[in-house]
Amino acid sequence: MSSADLLLHPVRLRIVKAFLGDRALTTAQIAAELDDVPTPSLYRHIATLTRAGVLQVVAERQGRGSVEKTYTLRLLAARLQPDEIESMSLEDHTQAFMAYIAGLLADFDRYLAHDPAPGHDGADYRVGAMWLTDAEYADFLTDLTALLRSRLTNKPTKNRHRRVAYQVLLPAPENPH
Repeated sequence: MSSADLLLHPVRLRIVKAFLGDRALTTAQIAAELDDVPTPSLYRHIATLTRAGVLQVVAERQGRGSVEKTYTLRLLAARLQPDEIESMSLEDHTQAFMAYIAGLLADFDRYLAHDPAPGHDGADYRVGAMWLTDAEYADFLTDLTALLRSRLTNKPTKNRHRRVAYQVLLPAPENPH
């Protein structure tokens, strides 16, 4: 199975996103976060991600006749690989982006269902444009990466709230006028 097929399945994508922020989760914790996914389906998708090396078991605990496993995300395995991206057709890219956007829309719907007064908690969405040379754009990406990396290493605390960042950078069409 290709990385795109593996990772862009709606349920598997939600499982992967549940781990973002350097989380270690048991199947029960994942099930609590994805409470609309039937348990047998959830277990099947977790097993698929584990066999593919996207999730790894970091602890096991015996309990009530079964073994409770704790998983973490192998972040480098949870991405489309450069050679796969290069070999994707335009239709493949469209399908991948649609899966990404569908996941974002579903996350936003779940957010609104939980908090019908969005925005007071820092949720935000916006669009903007920048005029940048290729060198300035490269510098911008370096700065953005450094900024994100400095926060991605934060560990959970009582006062920290998990926030998920989506990023899309698109060049605007060239205007000949």
